[in-house]
Amino acid sequence: MRNAFIDTILTACREREDIFILSGDAGLGVFDDFKKDFPERFLNLGVAEQNTISFAAGLSMSGHKVLVYNIIPFLLYRCYEQVRNDICYQQLPIIMAGIGCGLTYAPQGMTHYSVEDIGIARGLPNLTVLSPADPIEAKSAALFALQSDAPVYVRLAKRGEPNLHTDHTLDIGQPLVLAEGERIAVLCHSVIAEEALKARTKLANVGIYPRIISIPMLQPMNKAALVEMLKDVRIVLSVEEHYVSCGLGALLLELVHEFGLNHTLLRLGLPDHFIHDIYNTAGMRAHFGIDANGIAAAVHRLLDQKIIPAGAEHAYPASLQP
Repeated sequence: MRNAFIDTILTACREREDIFILSGDAGLGVFDDFKKDFPERFLNLGVAEQNTISFAAGLSMSGHKVLVYNIIPFLLYRCYEQVRNDICYQQLPIIMAGIGCGLTYAPQGMTHYSVEDIGIARGLPNLTVLSPADPIEAKSAALFALQSDAPVYVRLAKRGEPNLHTDHTLDIGQPLVLAEGERIAVLCHSVIAEEALKARTKLANVGIYPRIISIPMLQPMNKAALVEMLKDVRIVLSVEEHYVSCGLGALLLELVHEFGLNHTLLRLGLPDHFIHDIYNTAGMRAHFGIDANGIAAAVHRLLDQKIIPAGAEHAYPASLQP
């Protein structure tokens, strides 16, 4: 995913002279060829995150299309004020590429997790938030960001994620159907979509075929298009590697109330507490019930009529229930 995004940016660099790349001492090796070919259009500003964002704003105001590349906590959290005042307030068309979405960096701990960043980013006017699910969506996100006249924040995992789409000409601004289905829709964003598709395979063995929908653009979300996609189902399950209180689950609660929907909504995600558990990424997903097994079990519960009304509670494993 990361490489698909960056390769798309680097291809554009050979066609456009205005693109400038800033790194915060991250992506070592990723930009080696670019640094050699265009040394005047790359800077590694090191461990100086706040300065990097303000520097990016200055470059943008002088006519450059700037990409800032860093691990998400050092791209958005540490320099929130600069992102808010220097980029979003002035509506500068800067691309902020954040690596390590969700629990990508497990088990390195909360300092490296990005499980509340959507909530932070949603509070920033003028900022488009993209959370692609696979390399194909990541490439489309890069193309969108390159043409955007407003700031764009893109959440990326690392590399090696499989392609989930067969169509390479996606509209990244739309909800995207990964698998057709009936009775129940599973909505997701980012790389957890792979777990949703694995869950669908398990469920297909017993004759259950949920519709799987990826929502790569979380802000602004195309609400009307999503409502249209859900018009023939009444049960919705959201899944995310993020706090449900401020991510996709929260957005869907707003959607239900805004459009007066009568859908049953169950939200799978992370509980609102700091994570002290020690597992790799796959182990974390299993622990929090957002892996393929957890998603399949939640679908069974919903279809067995053990239904939780919209927003009543989240679906955590029993050991994690509040």
